[in-house]
Amino acid sequence: MFLALLELRAARGRFLLMGSVVVLVAALVGIVSGFTTGLGDDTISALRRLPASQLVFSSDARSDQFARSLLDGRAAAAWSEDAGTEATPLGVSITRGTTNRGAEVDLAAFGVEPGSFLAPSVTSGDGLADVAADSMVMSAKLADEGVRVGDTLVIDRLGIELRVVGRTERSSYGHVPVAYIPLKTWQRIRFSTPGAPASATAAIPDQFSALALRTPPDGASSAALDARYSTTTLTKEKAYEAAPGYTGERVTMNSIQVFLYLIAPLVVGAFFAVWTVQRQPELALLRAMGASRRRLLAHTVLQAALVVALGTAAGAVLAGAVGLLVGEQVPFSLPAATLTVTMCTVAAVGLAGTALTLRRVTRADPLTMLGANR
Repeated sequence: MFLALLELRAARGRFLLMGSVVVLVAALVGIVSGFTTGLGDDTISALRRLPASQLVFSSDARSDQFARSLLDGRAAAAWSEDAGTEATPLGVSITRGTTNRGAEVDLAAFGVEPGSFLAPSVTSGDGLADVAADSMVMSAKLADEGVRVGDTLVIDRLGIELRVVGRTERSSYGHVPVAYIPLKTWQRIRFSTPGAPASATAAIPDQFSALALRTPPDGASSAALDARYSTTTLTKEKAYEAAPGYTGERVTMNSIQVFLYLIAPLVVGAFFAVWTVQRQPELALLRAMGASRRRLLAHTVLQAALVVALGTAAGAVLAGAVGLLVGEQVPFSLPAATLTVTMCTVAAVGLAGTALTLRRVTRADPLTMLGANR
């Protein structure tokens, strides 16, 4: 250990350079991980907060189910009767509106039955249970865009007015802030014809995007019920893939992370391979003085562990600092548990790169220092 520390001090310039590379790689992996988690939360946080275990869609919607699926009241009644679990309709659509104070906002309208288990709990104002039909509970994320409790929001091209009566936690769907509205009002937004009078509700169908099940079906299996009613049942986690852009974003960001995990061992391995070649005379001298191969291996691994561990720790601090710097301006989320797992992985693959140098360390020939090559 003494010799390993002595070499680190003697060649501190080289090791600082290598450590800086490890810092940047670890920080980059941490930042990418933060954006991966943040983008995922910004896409499906509203779905994740739904107090439902499964979601039922129409069988003809094989992708983008929230946009393509349509069920009616008969399907809801049949499922509620045969599934043995509490079921309630859910409507999901993305729209745009303008408040009475001139704030233009995009919003993901979640249509729910007031008083059902999908009705959101509020942090301020009123909920949907005891208010007028054209009421809206907004996500806290809409408050960041200038919407306040008490405002009136008019849906563009439809002229439908929504009165903001309450505020709930930050949630979004497809990177758009969520607003919870009564299902009947959602149906007007979803099925109304632009330019038609706002009072023209006779032709509005009694349909919705999905049926939320509080617990898994009791007795009859989901597959049997799906076959009977021409539906498709997905777990809530599986339904995340129906959110716009969720799968593509996850694949892209995870691919970047994988490549960074592959780069880290190659960079660390290349450095220590060159460093080992340069130290062949010293290693041979140690072997000639009686040092065992195991001792030389421990010496090399210790140097690599110190460089990788310190560089990874500094990279974690840098990634955390970036998270604090960007705040809520961009979708970035890096919980301590995620950061810890990410940095441990970076350190592990970095140390794995030193395996490229271990064979050359063990092959150091003591006869080199005794003139065998002269």
